[in-house]
Amino acid sequence: MTDEPLHEDHEDEDVQDDAVIASAFRASLIVFVVLAVPVIALMVYLNVSKAKEKSVEFEVTLPEQRQTDEESMPSLAMTDVTDDAGIDFVHETGRYGDKLLPETMGSGLAVLDYNGDGHLDLFFVNSSRWAWDEKAKQPSPCKLFAGNGDFKFRDVSSESGIDFTLYGMGVAVGDYDNDGDSDLFISAVGKNRLMRNDDGTYVDVTDEAGVGGADDAWGTSCGFFDYDNDGLLDLFVCNYVTWSQETDLSQNFTLDGETRAYGPPRAFAGSFSYLYHNEGDGKFVDVSEAAGIQIRNDDTDVPLGKAMGLAPVDVNDDGWIDIVVANDTVRNFLFQNNRDGTFSEVGRLSGIAFDRSTGNARGAMGIDAAKFRDDGTLAIGIGNFANEASALYMSRPGRDQFIDAAMYTGFGPPTRQGLTFGLFFFDVDLDGRLDVLGANGHLEEEISKTQQTQRYEQPPQLFWNAGRDSKSELVLVGSENTGEAFYRPIVGRGAAYGDFDGDGDPDFVLSTSNGKAVAFRNDQSTTHHWLRVELRGTTCNRDAIGAVVTSRIGDRQQTRTLMPTRSYLSQCEKTITFGLGEQDTVDEVTITWPGGDTETFTVDSVDRTVVFQQGGTSQ
Repeated sequence: MTDEPLHEDHEDEDVQDDAVIASAFRASLIVFVVLAVPVIALMVYLNVSKAKEKSVEFEVTLPEQRQTDEESMPSLAMTDVTDDAGIDFVHETGRYGDKLLPETMGSGLAVLDYNGDGHLDLFFVNSSRWAWDEKAKQPSPCKLFAGNGDFKFRDVSSESGIDFTLYGMGVAVGDYDNDGDSDLFISAVGKNRLMRNDDGTYVDVTDEAGVGGADDAWGTSCGFFDYDNDGLLDLFVCNYVTWSQETDLSQNFTLDGETRAYGPPRAFAGSFSYLYHNEGDGKFVDVSEAAGIQIRNDDTDVPLGKAMGLAPVDVNDDGWIDIVVANDTVRNFLFQNNRDGTFSEVGRLSGIAFDRSTGNARGAMGIDAAKFRDDGTLAIGIGNFANEASALYMSRPGRDQFIDAAMYTGFGPPTRQGLTFGLFFFDVDLDGRLDVLGANGHLEEEISKTQQTQRYEQPPQLFWNAGRDSKSELVLVGSENTGEAFYRPIVGRGAAYGDFDGDGDPDFVLSTSNGKAVAFRNDQSTTHHWLRVELRGTTCNRDAIGAVVTSRIGDRQQTRTLMPTRSYLSQCEKTITFGLGEQDTVDEVTITWPGGDTETFTVDSVDRTVVFQQGGTSQ
């Protein structure tokens, strides 16, 4: 009974106190408003006067902002001209039912000018029937097609000495003896081949050159470049897993628990790749161990590498070629050139060894590297296995750390479903920005039975570079833009580009596993200008492989490296193409030759090919 009156008294006191406080607050607020109104009015007057003064005396110019999006994409029609071009190469895998792993990994191709007539030719690596197969006597030679400069080819395999059979995988092109023509190295399951070009006829010099490799090795991507800047092209050969028929058949690989499947690379031991030093007398010396490119597992001390893709690139801009190796299911390697004939493996330190989001190694296949942006940003693109996004590692000039920009550039998400083998950067529409092409195809013919989202045959993918200021920097081009033929599913493997019809824009060819190669003519509809640059070395290697070329237009510049070793098992053309967009002039071209010499040339006109020779001449 006594608690209620006390509670009411306290409530009355609180109400009275609140009324007093509210009355005082209203009075204070009135005073504040009266005093503040003149001050606010003065501030508004001064700001308006200031704004009016600026609008009279200064013209405000906002910085230009690109608002590019998918709607501004030009027509990028790609026409399948395989049959009309006379390209009738069909890849032989040797498959006969046992499902041996090499049967699904090949093969590559090369764009080159083998006879020096100024027209691009095509070389296709072939595999073969297995020696123990009863059909092994059926030949399946490699093929060389001579181009006429108008996207027409004829088979010159026999007359050029190319019609030999091996279980081939990859190819490298380079003038290793500096005599003026393109020599060929072919990697294989088993013994590799070096074919010296003697005035348009190829001669097997493997044994005398010392580059055959072990009889039980499995060579994949390979490339010529001058790692020690002595003017002679050296040779790097990727080796995949340690493999034999017995090891493969001793394991019961299956997808559905019943039928045999191709085995995963994790089921096979790793291997060491080869680095051969060019001695200058037609011979090479294996310097793999001394140079530091034989990487072992930290825990077991066994060979770690399962190398599929190769990108020779000067990562730190010191004038010496470094080596990036894409490994399948183990970490990627970055061999930093120590400039003394040795390399340090820094893949983990640089950030390209693993998937940055998960910390896991991915199933890496094809690879390319390029100065992706005008500010000198270096990009390393790597095609990965199905259900893994392709990688787009980027590093700014002066930095030694890479980030994977695949997701925020728009490149990563569309690549998850595909299994990407061939991959390269090129300027498909000549706007001065590098686009990306990926060749896709699975390993298993019946993969859709166990993974409904996967298919054996898969369409290639073309990513158009809309520019860094766009909503998405890399935009997947649809079939409505390229044409239906481009997106016809294939079992894509090797991929290479070159201007086969002389119109300035890059065309490309895709090899397929156990199928027919496909050639696409670039029929993009822009009127963009271009400049193509060919180089002739004198004191450096004659091909000038490794030279860095920069074109400048006003305050904008593009930088490209002459490096035919790109993609997967393949080689692209040696000519460098600068897309100029609407610009019809180039102020200057600067070349840093292998070894460090730098020269600057002027260019009188564009929409043509210009040849620069080391020592100050051009034509």
